Amino acid sequence: MIITGRVFKFGDNIDTDVIIPARHLVTIDPKELAKHCMEDISDTFAKEVREGDIIIGGANFGCGSSREQAVVAIQGCGIKLILARNFARIFYRNCINRGLYALEVDHEVLDNISQGVEISVDIENGKITAADLGSIYSFKPIPEEMQKIIRAGGIIPYTREKLNNNSKGGI
Repeated sequence: MIITGRVFKFGDNIDTDVIIPARHLVTIDPKELAKHCMEDISDTFAKEVREGDIIIGGANFGCGSSREQAVVAIQGCGIKLILARNFARIFYRNCINRGLYALEVDHEVLDNISQGVEISVDIENGKITAADLGSIYSFKPIPEEMQKIIRAGGIIPYTREKLNNNSKGGI
């Protein structure tokens, strides 16, 4: 799978309170949460982001509380992929469990990709192409089983699919 989109770049230690401030947790509607995504650090993100765009973060992306709505808000914006140096453990699992790619990429690679540049990320082969820059970067792909969970739309649809397949063949 290849995901292509414009880059929205954020720094280190972007916590879940920044991704979706607690004052907006009165709804679980992804589109409503998306309207407030990143608003405490960017006045323009929620207005400018489009379906398929990509977030780049630094170290410890998604730290803070374990609120699942942070992932829901990002998905509500149309984001399907976050690249970061590393992720807070619970946020990372929430991404996988909700069907959002969260890929760890070396900081030297991320430092070479600028805000607004369009990139293509080949999930299976671990390649990032920044056509405007004439550059190709590599990263370690996530395990196949995690890719299957994301492609299914998250852990719940993935589990349903597995259970349906097992019940057809007998348990």
